[in-house]
Amino acid sequence: MKKLINAPETVLADALKGIDAGDPNVRVDHVNRVIYRAAPKADGKVALVSGGGSGHEPLHGGFVGFGMLDAACAGEVFTSPTPDQMQEATKVVDRGAGVLHIVKNYTGDVMNFEMAAELAVAEAGVEVAAVVTNDDVAVKDSLYTAGRRGVGITVLLEKIVGAAAEEGRDLAAVKEIAERVNAHGRSMGMALTSCTVPAAGKPTFDLPDDQMEIGVGIHGEPGRHRVDLGSAKEIAAQLVEPILDDLDMTGAPAIVMLNGMGGTPQLELYLMYGEVAALLEKAGVSVARTLVGNYITSLDMAGCSVTVLKADDEMLGLWDAPVQTAGLRWGR
Repeated sequence: MKKLINAPETVLADALKGIDAGDPNVRVDHVNRVIYRAAPKADGKVALVSGGGSGHEPLHGGFVGFGMLDAACAGEVFTSPTPDQMQEATKVVDRGAGVLHIVKNYTGDVMNFEMAAELAVAEAGVEVAAVVTNDDVAVKDSLYTAGRRGVGITVLLEKIVGAAAEEGRDLAAVKEIAERVNAHGRSMGMALTSCTVPAAGKPTFDLPDDQMEIGVGIHGEPGRHRVDLGSAKEIAAQLVEPILDDLDMTGAPAIVMLNGMGGTPQLELYLMYGEVAALLEKAGVSVARTLVGNYITSLDMAGCSVTVLKADDEMLGLWDAPVQTAGLRWGR
């Protein structure tokens, strides 16, 4: 294992020190391992809290800032944050209008966010709502989830819902748009290589050089199937077709994200997006907005994922609204 670390057991603590030193738009609570906006939003606005295991950067800490999250709770690599972390974040960011928890559909995340919400309500009187993302068409159930995994749509949801909260919409309205985004988004991923968790010191799974994993999860979970390595065109078809089979994406503007898993060059991601775009055009999907890059990763895994959101004019307006975070920035 070759990694830019001091020791496997200090990776998260050391990374949080670097975030604190390197991003002037956030502040870090090192005791509770929570990343906050440096300047809280105005009183009377809904706050957004998300989080999960580390190793998926820029998700979630890289999306803390104006137009997106108010706080992100950082768990150890591929490990859910604790309820205490989430409860603390919820209490700190509440501006009197309630807090929305954005939770990926992994058993530990769901359970711990639920416990944190109960504690925040009981001890601080904070009004809390939650949305659980579950957009991965690769699996219906896995060892990590009850139902579909929450993956790429989480990024698009945090941006759109973040803009709605900035506008001053109430908690019920913010939750409604969050649920609508999740319901209309689908994702599918693939891997050329495994990732290596620092604490493990070796790849999570073995993948021969002439094969690829289709439908892989962001923690290195097995995919739908393992197949012979194909061309970019062939890979794109194996990602796009299951998405379009699962949800009719025609008749509405689409937001499309071609996401890298952490170990794929940007050149290859753009190449892959070209193939994805051609397939979507052939299928009658009207692409209105795009993202190409690393937004929800799996450490050093080589591979990519496709997320398609069947949007509407309201979602597009919120998508275009200003945002200023380490991971997304435009309009200011």
